[in-house]
Amino acid sequence: MKWLLACVAPVLLAVWILFLSAHGPASWLIVPGALIGSACVAGFSFLRSFSRPLRALCLSLYLLPLGLLSTYRASPFSVSKTFEIGALPPASAPSEMSIAQLPTGVTYRSASFGYRGGSLFEPREFSMTATLIKHPKGDLLIDTGFGRDIAQHLATLPLFFRLLTRYSLNKTAREQLQSSGYDLTRLRAILLTHSHWDHISGAADFPEVPVWIPPAERSFVQGEDFTTAPARSIKPLHLEEYRFDARPYLGFAESHDVYGDGTVVIVPAPGHTPGSVIVFVTLPDNKRYAFIGDLAWQLEGVTEQEERPLTQRLADAGPRLVRENLAHMAAISARYPEMTIVVAHDPRSFASIPTLVPKP
Repeated sequence: MKWLLACVAPVLLAVWILFLSAHGPASWLIVPGALIGSACVAGFSFLRSFSRPLRALCLSLYLLPLGLLSTYRASPFSVSKTFEIGALPPASAPSEMSIAQLPTGVTYRSASFGYRGGSLFEPREFSMTATLIKHPKGDLLIDTGFGRDIAQHLATLPLFFRLLTRYSLNKTAREQLQSSGYDLTRLRAILLTHSHWDHISGAADFPEVPVWIPPAERSFVQGEDFTTAPARSIKPLHLEEYRFDARPYLGFAESHDVYGDGTVVIVPAPGHTPGSVIVFVTLPDNKRYAFIGDLAWQLEGVTEQEERPLTQRLADAGPRLVRENLAHMAAISARYPEMTIVVAHDPRSFASIPTLVPKP
């Protein structure tokens, strides 16, 4: 019985750390944490009485939670590549152009879930927000957040992911548009930063609106990766491809100018998914935004150049590309601090964007 306690306790401790990171310091984790911690202490005290091979096995298992914890410690990265950013590209924003945020819900996490160096015991609400861009040539939604069928979409993902995810749904993007008196026929397209569940779920509420993605992301959606199962479950999903031109934009080799006036420019930023993008938006008052999707999960990913911890980095299709694009955005932010970096799941980055006001 002693050997079982000594072997199982450290494995349970690693699982508990993972749940603590994913859920934040939730009250229901306190008692199990205390019990598992006590079991680890007791199990460790028994090691001297074990045979040498069994002692070695148990000691190696105690390294598991220690190794996991090490991936949460601060470790700013650097890349050798330099970025030729250049001057801010011109934009001719029409006076009627505007922007508004539509918060659709949150997931409950800890700071450590979002970036290395974040505390396991600091609760954070990860935002799920759509952004409405109004433009005379047709309006856009950047991402959609949670839709009315979010529970069904989440159910298509593996059990381990569902166990690590606790969320709340507010009004969906469509409900908020309707309650504000918005004319839905003005909505030209949904522009995804990438196709994961928490960005595409609300697209199911707009079957009449095309969803714009680049070819690489369309192939990703139509493949067999478990992370895009929610996207494949949406019927109908009207995907439309756009392509990039060989026109550099702030150091990115290619870009796609949606309206041809420089106000909404998309650049490829693969890494989190093969077809992830960054959307640059310039308003009539020359206020500039960069919607970077899940390039980072919290602003510290850019400001402190901290990756996601190892367990969360598994969500990245290409971690090296994520590091490179994060460094690129950090360089842009340092050169042009007036540009607001909008991290999809950090509500702080949406603070300067007005919320869509419902009709009285």
